[in-house]
Amino acid sequence: MIRLRPRAAAKYGAAFATALMVLTGCSSGTSGLRSTSAAGASAPVRSPDPLTWSTCGKDLQCATIKVPQEYIEPEGAQIPLAVMRHRATDPDQRIGSLIFNPGGPGVAATETLRNLPNTAGTPGAFSPAVLARFDVIAMDPRGVGQSQAVRCLTDQQRADAAGTSFAPAIPGGKPLPRLLADAAAFTDGCAKHQNKKFLASLSTDNVARDIDQVRAALGEKKITYYGLSYGTVVGPMYATLFPHRVRQMVLDAPVDTNQWFGNSLPFQNDVAVASERTLNAWFKTCRAEGAAVCPFGAGDPEAAFDTLMDTLEAKPLKIASAKGDATPIGELDGAMALETTRALAGDQNTWPLLTSALLAAQKGNGAPLYTLWNSVTVSPFPVPTAMFETHTAVRCADSKTPSGIAAHKAAATKATTEAKRIGTRAAYSALNCARWPAPNKDRVTKPLTGAGAPPALVVAGRLDPVTPHHWAENMTRTLDSAVLLTREGVGHGSYGINSCVDRAVDAAFLHGTHPTDGTVCKTDTPATTRPLVPAKR
Repeated sequence: MIRLRPRAAAKYGAAFATALMVLTGCSSGTSGLRSTSAAGASAPVRSPDPLTWSTCGKDLQCATIKVPQEYIEPEGAQIPLAVMRHRATDPDQRIGSLIFNPGGPGVAATETLRNLPNTAGTPGAFSPAVLARFDVIAMDPRGVGQSQAVRCLTDQQRADAAGTSFAPAIPGGKPLPRLLADAAAFTDGCAKHQNKKFLASLSTDNVARDIDQVRAALGEKKITYYGLSYGTVVGPMYATLFPHRVRQMVLDAPVDTNQWFGNSLPFQNDVAVASERTLNAWFKTCRAEGAAVCPFGAGDPEAAFDTLMDTLEAKPLKIASAKGDATPIGELDGAMALETTRALAGDQNTWPLLTSALLAAQKGNGAPLYTLWNSVTVSPFPVPTAMFETHTAVRCADSKTPSGIAAHKAAATKATTEAKRIGTRAAYSALNCARWPAPNKDRVTKPLTGAGAPPALVVAGRLDPVTPHHWAENMTRTLDSAVLLTREGVGHGSYGINSCVDRAVDAAFLHGTHPTDGTVCKTDTPATTRPLVPAKR
């Protein structure tokens, strides 16, 4: 669902460059586990052995830690978790270990840490000052990345799903009977290819307990924590279970934890509405800048956009090979164009690229949007990728999803009413959890208050495409002690892309100081929809 949203060049990498070329023609101790769930109590867990590190890249070390599959059975089945460390570059001034979770659920923290040198200026990228004084620790959560990533579909099934045409005007993209059949195939695949007890163990409370095992294996008495998006669910869970183990905590692009662990249907609706708002912000800015700056739609971008989506869906554009081969390599339809637009509109730094790609498609060149669509591998709504399998498994372990189809029909109607363009993407997106084969019967159910932990710094974007600002306000109220910092502008994640936020977060990490609650950071660069490539007259 939720992930890092880097700036255009870093986020889309080669896809960005290719699209542009097309456009231009060129301490140790026992983990103190105690139950906060509605059922059962966690048993004491022995202290893990110190981690055995091996070099696995420039300035990187890797290790594996084994943790209980279920903490109520600490001597039962064990599962291996991948851990990576980037050592403090100024060890004489080292403060301690900073553990981070980059989101998802489903984003591999170790992969993110490995790529950090290449992603400066993107959400979640640590400053040189922080890297100097902390060992940055990445742990792939259970079921993610190198920690036994969940797989429910075969490669062929995933390829078939990716090749399926979706209808943007139909809630869920397909007729309901097809969606129900897809959900059955997916959940049956999970039951067939995965151990049900393992699936049931993928809850966020277990991830928090795993983090404390890592803390103990590192020999740290306390940890500093940074969470982005879904990582802001893990952080409050850890602070609630282990408040005395928290040194400092920063929660960026926060999720409303009360909603996360509640009914998944209102949760998905909030995400759809948030995404719709960022698209509307692009429309509003394009219209306000005028046709001389944003020529798409000649002053009426909404109407031009709807017409383009309908045209592409009725007659998809053939995409020629970049090598000039006469055989098309694919086609761009309305559903693909809508999904790409949703992703690009959610980050104001990619608005110029969106304008350019829409103008190209309007003129019959679908290659830029098609190229970018192939790079949009993470979405808050179902997409046929392996990462979606992991995301679904964690969401289903944490949330309460109605099993009756009537509730999903009502939610689909609500989503398409409140988010008329994006709402169809959210419709029926929780069907997999409605028939999940491995219910988690002992998940944490009480509010995540973090009582007893130091004040948390909560950082939220004013217009976030997947974690709306009111979720940050709710989190600040739910936490026993928290400070809210708001960044103006459109985008998911604020640390690493905004100088005002960077200063505040670094101060929290390094000195334990926070800005005044309610402080607002202005955007560094005003948003513009001016295309990357000027329109030919």
